Amino acid sequence: MVPVKDPVEERLREYGLTDYIRSGGRRQEERPERFRLLERLVHGFGLAEKWQAMLLRANVPMTVGEFAALLLGLCAAGFVIGALRGGPVVGAMVAGVFCFIPFFYMKQRQAKRKQAFAAQLPDVLTLMVGSLRSGYGLSQAIELLAHEVPEPAATEFQRVIRSMSLGLPLQKALQLMAERVESDDFDLVVTAITVQYEMGGNLSTILENISSTIRERVRVLREVQVLTAQQRMTGNVLAGLPIFLAVALSFISPGYFEPFFEPGWPRILPLFAGGMIAIGFLIIRKIVDIKV
Repeated sequence: MVPVKDPVEERLREYGLTDYIRSGGRRQEERPERFRLLERLVHGFGLAEKWQAMLLRANVPMTVGEFAALLLGLCAAGFVIGALRGGPVVGAMVAGVFCFIPFFYMKQRQAKRKQAFAAQLPDVLTLMVGSLRSGYGLSQAIELLAHEVPEPAATEFQRVIRSMSLGLPLQKALQLMAERVESDDFDLVVTAITVQYEMGGNLSTILENISSTIRERVRVLREVQVLTAQQRMTGNVLAGLPIFLAVALSFISPGYFEPFFEPGWPRILPLFAGGMIAIGFLIIRKIVDIKV
């Protein structure tokens, strides 16, 4: 069976606008040549699409090439610092830690944006329902949301409008938004809009029911977060206290940790300690991560 090609996407691909559409209309030209070379190199390894999606979900105004340059710079800095301190092996380990920092930062930003979007989604749907019942069309309601709701929903709906202005169908633009925000509740909203577009029905009533369900879920989730706040703080303190003490001791007594970086088996001890701290932190986080 021959797959049917989307004529809009085919036309956009001809003009090189596919990545522009998927980024929500965010322009990426005006890049130095070295960043373009790095971006082509990342494309060769098959990581460009994954990194671009990560940058979009975190809402970080960087291109894939710029992110690759940041990683290389951090790796080089980490290797030099570690090599000066304990030799090439320590330098390689420190470089690996430094390379992990940007990904950890992106994960944190994605989690915060995802949580903020989930919290404001019921109000967004309420405003959309009111707009539809006032006589607005769905596209007009989305344009109203882009100007009335706070971040991060405002940015995402503005990207939907820019994608539509370049010829992408509303349903496809909303599906791309759902991929960026990674919200099961918004996936349900997009599915309802798509079904209503194809089969008909009262969209405002459907969205109102979804909004009520989401609002109740958010209320229960907040109660769970309040009840588990002490446990989450305990995990953060237990994970951060050894690191804080290690930094403090390195300033109070500069040579205190030198035996751990001498050649031989003592080098394994800091890695073992760090690994055990990380495992304990992850176990505590897993225990208090109650799904609603």
